[in-house]
Amino acid sequence: MNTEQMPDRILVKGNEAVAYGAVDAGLRCYFGYPITPQNEIPEILSELLPEHEGVFVQAESEIGAVNMLLGAGACGIPAMTSSSSCGISLMQEGISYMAGSHVPGIIVNMSRGGPGLGDIGPSQGDYFQAVKGGGHGDHRNLVLAPSTAQECYDFMFKALDLAFTYRNPVMLLGDAIVAQIKEPVRRVPPAGTRTPEYLQSLVEDQRIEGYGARGKNARPRLLKSVYLAEGALAEHNRLLQRKYADMRKEALFDCEDVDDAGLVVVAFGSVGRIARSAVRQLRKAGHRIGLFRPVTLYPFPDEALSALARGRRFLVIEQNIGQMAEDVRLAVNGASPVLWHSVMPGLFIGANELVEPILQALNG
Repeated sequence: MNTEQMPDRILVKGNEAVAYGAVDAGLRCYFGYPITPQNEIPEILSELLPEHEGVFVQAESEIGAVNMLLGAGACGIPAMTSSSSCGISLMQEGISYMAGSHVPGIIVNMSRGGPGLGDIGPSQGDYFQAVKGGGHGDHRNLVLAPSTAQECYDFMFKALDLAFTYRNPVMLLGDAIVAQIKEPVRRVPPAGTRTPEYLQSLVEDQRIEGYGARGKNARPRLLKSVYLAEGALAEHNRLLQRKYADMRKEALFDCEDVDDAGLVVVAFGSVGRIARSAVRQLRKAGHRIGLFRPVTLYPFPDEALSALARGRRFLVIEQNIGQMAEDVRLAVNGASPVLWHSVMPGLFIGANELVEPILQALNG
């Protein structure tokens, strides 16, 4: 793609940034079904993909979309679907099939309030669904959590690379705030990584090999998730567990002012961004508070968080009734107190509304 023809900066919503990032990263197929608050993603891709010799399909349902994604991924085609919360719930069987068959694909969830139909406001209530597998069986999705429109763009490159490196579903987990926020985005792909030769090397042999079976001596096989012979499923799950262990090196996080902090606020996505503003406000007032923002929710950056544990307290802030807090407690493993503050799904909050709970955690 000729980046010289693209403006360096564009003013777009997070949803639109996802669409531009996906196409610039090498996306060739999109399958999806409309649902608020992510509808700008298919809207933009319906225009962009045909212009880039790609395919856009509005599926008959979310179930149809995820199974089209499975088929495209099995053919080695960079493909994607997107939805929101209850739509992602309908995709869980297909996502499990993809994970069990070593099929790459990108799934974007701009989550909304729940449970049930809930509302179209922001929520982080899909954390468990995203990072604990969601569907049946012991499987994992790689999960990236953007907090800005720029990250919505940038993470699409990372998502496609991870999907094909690990032959696995990759989820971008945002919410209604990240989806609808409008801000300048620098539309510049990572240097030297999106040539036709690079994309070909990324997808090479995907159609017959899957994960962990590459190279001249690889044994060609069908992509499948059914193993009926005695002991075959056990061996397949051992391979999956080795793959998930390999994924741990992909853990990413963002830290700010943690070196001298007596309290570290842990938050992800849009809440991480709002919490950063609150932390900076309190730092200016002389309070020793830092921020730890997980960028990958799976693999969770537990080792980095554990290294901060001794001598500090932690406050987890998330827009749900307590999900990531469990992973923070597991990472800290009793070495430090872990407190938790809930922002109820569906609410729009500002940094000022987090100041009091942060101070209470610091002084409590």
